[in-house]
Order: sequence, then structure tokens, then C-alpha cells
Amino acid sequence: MSEAEQTTLNLLLSAAMQEFLEKGFKSASLRNIVQKAGVTTGAFYGYYNSKEDLFEALVGEQYDYFMNCFCRAQQEFADLPPENQPDNLGRISGECMHDMLLYAYEHLNEFKLILCRSEGTRFSKLIDEMVEIETKGTHDYLAVLEKLGRPSPPIDERLEHILITGMFNTFFELILHEMPLEEAEYYLKEMRDFYTAGWIKIMGQ
Repeated sequence: MSEAEQTTLNLLLSAAMQEFLEKGFKSASLRNIVQKAGVTTGAFYGYYNSKEDLFEALVGEQYDYFMNCFCRAQQEFADLPPENQPDNLGRISGECMHDMLLYAYEHLNEFKLILCRSEGTRFSKLIDEMVEIETKGTHDYLAVLEKLGRPSPPIDERLEHILITGMFNTFFELILHEMPLEEAEYYLKEMRDFYTAGWIKIMGQ
């Protein structure tokens, strides 16, 4: 890519970030974006096929990083010997969420788009996808407890869904409030301690 092409691309991405942050994906105008970037619509289509592709270019990497980090943590916990899992409950996912917090603070605008401005795109389902993965991990852990002879009392599925969704909403609130990172790290630790203790209690451990 030539220097001129790179400059045009940077102008498009900058204008798109501004437009999407202000209006959200659905209401954002492709015409406004190309006008702000100072390029023609024809020039835009030399880089992207659609408004969806442009949004993907802004946040796709960040979204994938989050999901990959989260899924790796789930797998790492599941791969522990069953007898070691109770003593590590919350540790691996806590370390992962700390990494995710640091990453999000490096890409605040991108995560504002994902969390608040992505309706109409695949990215709007971030929390739902994380809840689904966490729910499966919880069920797998309950099966491990049963094999260890430490079965959990039945957990109402609706309550389980509410608690897991609440945990992720709380986590993302730390990012959206843009508090000083040191404070966010402290609150994250407190949040993780709170939810881990709560789950241990509910699971009768």
C-alpha cells in the first residue's frame, strides 16, 4: 500500500470512529464518513465493501482478542486435574479478566463501540456469548464437583443466568466509566472476590 493509500485509509478509519461513536452503527451515515474523510464514495469502496466491513475493521481485532483470551482461560481451567479445580476456582479467569481490562484500557474507543454502539452487527452479542461460555464452564465444574463426591445443591437456571450476566455487566462497567486504571484494577479484584465467594456459597462448598 502506498503512502497516499495509507493516508486515505487512516482518514476513513478516523472519520468512521467519530461517526460510529456519535451515532452508533445503525444510524451512522456512510456518506458522512466519506465526507469527513475527504474522499469519494468510489474511493471508499476501494477499501471496504460495506459499512459492516468498516465497523469490522475498527473493532474486529479487539473483539477477537477478548473472546480468545476468555476461551483460553476456560480451557486452561477445564484442563486442570479435577482434584485441583476447586483450589483454583476464580484464579485463572481472574488473571484473564485482568489482562482483558488492561487491553481494553489500551483500546477504549473500540470497546465503547463494541459495548454501546454495535447494535446491528455481530459484535453486539459479546456479553451474550461470554455468558453462554461461562454457563457451560459452570455446568462442567458442577459435574467435576459431583465426581469428586462434593455435589452442589441444584441451582436455578434463571438465577444462574442473572448472576453470570451481572458479573460481566459489572466488569464492563469498569471499562465504560474510564476510571483511573489503578482504581479499575482494585475494583476488578474486589468484584472477582465477591463473585467467587458467592459461587462457592451457592455451590455449597
